[in-house]
Amino acid sequence: MTKIAVYCMPGLAASTDIFERIELPADVFEMILLEWKIPLKGETLAAYAQRMVLEIKHENPVLLGVSFGGILVQEMAEFCKARKVIIISSVKTNTEFPRRMKIAKAVKLYTIVPTGVVSYFESLAKISLGDKINQRLKLYEKYLSIRDKSYLDWALKSVLLWDRVVADVNVIHIHGDKDEVFPIKNITNAIVVKGGTHILVLNKYKWLNENLPKLILEDSGVD
Repeated sequence: MTKIAVYCMPGLAASTDIFERIELPADVFEMILLEWKIPLKGETLAAYAQRMVLEIKHENPVLLGVSFGGILVQEMAEFCKARKVIIISSVKTNTEFPRRMKIAKAVKLYTIVPTGVVSYFESLAKISLGDKINQRLKLYEKYLSIRDKSYLDWALKSVLLWDRVVADVNVIHIHGDKDEVFPIKNITNAIVVKGGTHILVLNKYKWLNENLPKLILEDSGVD
């Protein structure tokens, strides 16, 4: 039997290490870990997604993305035929953004946020978490690997300016009820994981390992 290819895209500036606890049955699935590329000058999110699709070497793959990676795989799905699109700790449209991110867009905060590594993530935390920079964010920082300023500038702008307003009903959305970046109150039509935070892929990996295979293999997606 041909294995089902599952392409995994990490979150903003994150390394593929965030998937280190995810284990899918090796006799059924092949996990391929995608890494962030440095964006080209003036590259749009759609153009970036089209370039990332060149990394897809299998027919009808599953595209799985975490946080900003979830946004990206939805854009990638516009340029390739995917068996399933699964997003974790992410959003399906910009209408699911929290109020503080909408304000950040309105005042064009992406043009003034410093993107030195430390100051950048402190500022990003204030956009996404308010002043609550807690241990969960620090744990996430452990897995950050992209330090390129052009990438950080591009990524923040691409998130805040994401223009999708109509959700793809076929997207499978997995979300924690304790997510601090994208609060559950703004999220619709998601599979809610009790106790899951924005780093659900790390702290609820057992739930994912148990349920991802079933979600991928279901013919009709989410019940």
